[in-house]
Amino acid sequence: MKKKQSKKKTQLKKKKNYSEKTAFSNLEKASNNVTIPIKSTSGIPKYVADRMARRIFFTAGIPTILGMSVFVVSYIIVTRNIAEIPPSSTIAISALFFLLGLAGLSFGILSASWDKEPGSFFGIENIPMNIQRAKAAFKPATQNFEDKS
Repeated sequence: MKKKQSKKKTQLKKKKNYSEKTAFSNLEKASNNVTIPIKSTSGIPKYVADRMARRIFFTAGIPTILGMSVFVVSYIIVTRNIAEIPPSSTIAISALFFLLGLAGLSFGILSASWDKEPGSFFGIENIPMNIQRAKAAFKPATQNFEDKS
């Protein structure tokens, strides 16, 4: 039967001393082997994503900023004794703005036109078509899940 070696002896054997030059050269060799993934065409085109971002900024960003500013305005009104505002109304108005921002987020995504040329100002005519696209994107995932069950 073999006698166990102490931990210090095994640690000394495992350590390899590399000079800085060889350590960094090995690092450079390893980093040069990185492969660039091929871009897939199934994503959202950049011009559509930019259009969505602009719509989201206006339809969700502005109500969200207003929802946060309700607290500041309410504080200023109450501390300067301009009016008595109950805290429940401050929270209710703020919640209304946040819900409006949430609805604006969905509207901004669904109303964006996928054509090269921008659509109408509000983009309401694009909503049914974009809902169908979203359903079609999730349909294969649900079919695969149902087949495995």
